[in-house]
Amino acid sequence: MAEETRNAVTGPARVGSLIQAGRVDALHQHFHLAPPPGPIPRQLPVTGAHFEDREEERRRVLAAVAGRCGDADPARPRIVVLSGVGGIGKTTLGLRLAHELAPRYPDGALYVDLDECRSDGAADISQALALLLGGHDEWLPAGLAGRRAQYRERTAGLRLLVVVDNARYEAETEPLLPASPHALVIVTSHARLPGLEADDAVSVPLGPLKPEHSIALLRRVAGDARLSADPAAADELVRICGGLPAALRVAGQWMRAHSRWRLPRLVAELRAELNQKGLPVVEAVWDAAYRGLSARAARLYRLLAEHPAAHFPPESAAAALGEGQDAADDALDELERASLLEVRLDGHLYLHGLLRAHARRRARAAGDAAEARQAARRVVRWYRRQAERADELVAGPRMRLATAVEELPYAPDVAFDGGADGARRWLEHERVALYGCVRLAFAHGEDTEAWSLCEPLWTHFMNHRHYADAIDVFRIGVEAAGRDGHPAAQVRMRCQLARPLWETGQFDEAGHEVRAAERTVSALPDADPRLLPSVLEFGGRLRAEQGDWEDAAAAFERARRLHADAGNGYGVLLQTHLLGQAAARLGQHRRAAALLEEVRERAAKEGRTRLAGRAAHELGLALAALGDAGQAKERLTEALVNARRRGSGYDEARAREALAALAESLGDAGEAAEHRAAARALQARAGALPQPPHPSPGASPGVSPGGVPPAASES
Repeated sequence: MAEETRNAVTGPARVGSLIQAGRVDALHQHFHLAPPPGPIPRQLPVTGAHFEDREEERRRVLAAVAGRCGDADPARPRIVVLSGVGGIGKTTLGLRLAHELAPRYPDGALYVDLDECRSDGAADISQALALLLGGHDEWLPAGLAGRRAQYRERTAGLRLLVVVDNARYEAETEPLLPASPHALVIVTSHARLPGLEADDAVSVPLGPLKPEHSIALLRRVAGDARLSADPAAADELVRICGGLPAALRVAGQWMRAHSRWRLPRLVAELRAELNQKGLPVVEAVWDAAYRGLSARAARLYRLLAEHPAAHFPPESAAAALGEGQDAADDALDELERASLLEVRLDGHLYLHGLLRAHARRRARAAGDAAEARQAARRVVRWYRRQAERADELVAGPRMRLATAVEELPYAPDVAFDGGADGARRWLEHERVALYGCVRLAFAHGEDTEAWSLCEPLWTHFMNHRHYADAIDVFRIGVEAAGRDGHPAAQVRMRCQLARPLWETGQFDEAGHEVRAAERTVSALPDADPRLLPSVLEFGGRLRAEQGDWEDAAAAFERARRLHADAGNGYGVLLQTHLLGQAAARLGQHRRAAALLEEVRERAAKEGRTRLAGRAAHELGLALAALGDAGQAKERLTEALVNARRRGSGYDEARAREALAALAESLGDAGEAAEHRAAARALQARAGALPQPPHPSPGASPGVSPGGVPPAASES
């Protein structure tokens, strides 16, 4: 290696990837690996099979799309608000219109259901923006302000269609509007949204279907000759349903379920509900459908009211019922035939919010709170077991304090298609239920279940930064472990909580959690020997985020010694990696290169491909700082190839930015431009802002300002 050099950057320059080479070899290798343009986003879900009329509303929307008011705000999109009572068909109409209009918006069609982003009634707008941006978490800013800026940047001037489903307030819709007058936004809401409508928005309230359209919809759903044989009874059934599509669909399915009943008998049943109990129309129809269920299906319907997510796999329904998958499948078939449950194309089940409320009322009427609590515990344990299985596949052997849940007799395990990648996808797909299970367990006093489920959720958080949910449930984990009398688990939960706190700029609270963990772990002589070095690592990472690299390096060094004493090879490897990063930030490039070369070689031998690739990247930067441009290019090229093999656009863009800076330092403007263009294309495909992934003013390139790059998970 060349003699160690010291590099500095002064002045107000904004530096993306900086390379200063003390020794320049003749390098003429060029790359032609630019990725193809990304696919146009098409997020619209499919619509229901049965639909009728709404021609007047459709004409109003099409007219609104065709022209805009002369005084319209040139920076705002066209907005259409579909409003009406529950069950009136807002979402169905909105999606049908979106599919019809999508060809007019060649830059893509986006969709977000705000009910899927709600906790205790409040929508997490940061999460909604992540879904609209495509969920590429490595490219997303941590805070709401950053994500809003990124969304505005990525949608500026585009001919884009956006559907915002189940909005409740103007304030939660406004940040989701694309920054383009050429875009169309379709919003569905129970209530009018006058704040949106005051601007250049079109309000389209939905009323009940007319009788002729109601009977047409009923015929489509029921496919029953009795409607033609007894027109008077059919008209009465339509009047009872009040023109609500939701009620008509359930009534049609109810007719299918009672194919031997005469139509007047069905009508009499519904009329009695309305007259005797004074129920709303839809409630009366649902009650009639509920009474037609078998005891098992009715019980499952009641139990699903408290399921932690509206979308769920059939295996979790089996867990709720507690009688095995076959019994659950029979009950689910009944619920689907009665239109009290929807089966989505991916095989998951969906219980609409209105039906959840109805199922909850039926559960209260049944009066068996103990049954509901037992079902909730079974569901929590089932999700915990699946999360633990996924965690093992994704993260491999690591410190886990909870005793793993054994195979459950009442519900089968899910299959993770694709191994570790499939497990990652499952964790993200089920995140609403998983985070909800922590809250549900804690509310029922199941403290061990609550903090134990937080352990595999750490692996999910490291792959998907849902900050609001993570902070909420890790706080619950801290309290649950304390109530459970498990100080080691509380230490672990405090560390897990600290990271999303400091990543969202809440350094004081993060520091409080880390210091509390350090105090507690020092008083636990019989704890897992990996726990103390893990706490030291978190403390070091927090100090690094705050720019205190001297203290961070000392913490990593001590953690490495403790891992070595405990015989934890991966812990040693990880701390060596962190020490290499710290040495680079402290200008100790020769030491950084030696440490990172050790990590690169060991990680490659142990099959830790991602860590090997990132170590190669950081080693290339250290070698460039030492003036060894030839070796630097070899290592950065290795990192680029590694990233492409793993399909990591984020790491590929980092490598290309570094190679571009190196090429510039060697006077090869053509190669630099080639790499930079490829990096920008990767960023654009992922919905990132057009800037280097890791701007690093005055610091070693490729490292985020004041922080540790996301190179590896904590031990």
